[in-house]
Amino acid sequence: MVNTTQPTADLSPAPTVKKIQDERLREVSLVTKIMRRPELGALAGLILVAIFFFSTADASMFTLAGIMNILSPAAQLGILAIAAALLMIGGEFDLSIGSMVAFTGLVFGAFITLSGWPLLLAIAATLIVAAVLGGLNGQMVIRTRLPSFIVTLAFLFILRGLSLVGLKWATGGSTQMRGIGDQAGEGLIRELFSGVAFEGVFSWLAAHDVIAKFPNGTPTVTGMPVSIVWFIGFALLATWILLRTRVGNWIFAAGGDPNAARNSGVPVDRVKTGLFMLTACAAALVAILTVLDAGSTDARRGFQKEFEAIIAAVIGGCLLTGGYGSAIGAFFGAIIFGMVSIGLTYTRFDSDWFQVFLGAMLLLAVLFNNFIRRKVTGER
Repeated sequence: MVNTTQPTADLSPAPTVKKIQDERLREVSLVTKIMRRPELGALAGLILVAIFFFSTADASMFTLAGIMNILSPAAQLGILAIAAALLMIGGEFDLSIGSMVAFTGLVFGAFITLSGWPLLLAIAATLIVAAVLGGLNGQMVIRTRLPSFIVTLAFLFILRGLSLVGLKWATGGSTQMRGIGDQAGEGLIRELFSGVAFEGVFSWLAAHDVIAKFPNGTPTVTGMPVSIVWFIGFALLATWILLRTRVGNWIFAAGGDPNAARNSGVPVDRVKTGLFMLTACAAALVAILTVLDAGSTDARRGFQKEFEAIIAAVIGGCLLTGGYGSAIGAFFGAIIFGMVSIGLTYTRFDSDWFQVFLGAMLLLAVLFNNFIRRKVTGER
């Protein structure tokens, strides 16, 4: 007997497969995107500090001349802070930055006054010396596996001592080398590293009553200090590298998880060595800028700038554990430094409160950044 029964189709619904979406592709609100930015704390701190001085300081603080007075020290610190921020994102510290400013200032002055080298050659040689010392720092950290805190702390004292001994030897017993500005000469190279920029623009603005001027028509502020131009340019370049280039991805990876980065093909050792070289060259740049402006150098040049640079980077959102941070955040952090250090002279507060303000800003910035990050990521 032939079985003519046809098999019945299974009409039950097929089990649904739950799709797992990559969290990097998940849609997030604009507010969440803003809160994830590491520089948010520094920007909020800058706004709070500005409000404080708006309500307590003399109105002249916020004139064009007052703003330039604030940005000048902020620019010198900011160049160091941005380089320190990149190194911290890469997972390392450099406590020798301030001493590097003093030592490369001595080297630069010696090339100009003792060797009689042209300004361009002296600048290039000074940057090369700084890069070699920075590379030595990085290689010692990598090969000895000692914490960068210890290695660069040792270099802090070594370079400060060499600066003191070297200045005494070069000057016959003095701790200050003078006459560098006179022997550096004039010209385009000198204008790129000292004085003010955009003088024509400021004269035009004064002629059209956009900025303040003296009765004879000369602007009260003749131009923007060159160090500020370097500061802004360095911040933009560092931000572009971090956010738009493969090297920026390597820096974040090297600081976030070095072992995983190595397994992914990231040249972690080369990246970290390059970052140490960058911080040293940034210190040399600050030394060149300050020496040419002052016309001299001394053994205390850059004193405690290593700590101020790290504080500015932390205020700017850099984590002490690496893998997270922002060059623009360090930019804002340095401006906070400049605003507090100069702004107190426009108020009735004793300027000795400066360090109290800095300590409070550091603590508040870290607490604020931790609070925001936990809210956004759901950490406990």
